[in-house]
Amino acid sequence: MERITRTDLRKVHGFSTAAALSPTPTREWTAAEWDRIQLGHRARGMDERWHAFAEGNRLFLHRSWTGHRIYEAEFAPAAGPGGGFVIASARVETDARRHRRVSDAYDAAMLECLIASVLLGERADALRGRLAELRGAPAGVGTVGAGVR
Repeated sequence: MERITRTDLRKVHGFSTAAALSPTPTREWTAAEWDRIQLGHRARGMDERWHAFAEGNRLFLHRSWTGHRIYEAEFAPAAGPGGGFVIASARVETDARRHRRVSDAYDAAMLECLIASVLLGERADALRGRLAELRGAPAGVGTVGAGVR
């Protein structure tokens, strides 16, 4: 699989206004998963909503239709002998015209879900359920998955 870079994408815009995301996802990604995350992702059609690319230890997630940056995450080696990686810090778009925020907890879960589903190809059902809960929807109801595609 070929690595996606900023220049591979037609539209890439920075944040309009951004804030630190706290808490950040607590998942520890393996070295192999971090290698896959760094390959990025380019939406292959109108049904896919996200572009992602990494530069150094930073991951950038942009909406595919507009090119607006929604999330940025800085990865760092995890403490301990496992050799994995964690998100050391993250930022999220706060301009309501670009991103409808629910809460920091929702954005942390969405960031983790995007990495898991879009970049790693995982089903991420538990994260999708958590997103529905954080949105206030009953479990199994809503279009949470539609925003993740």
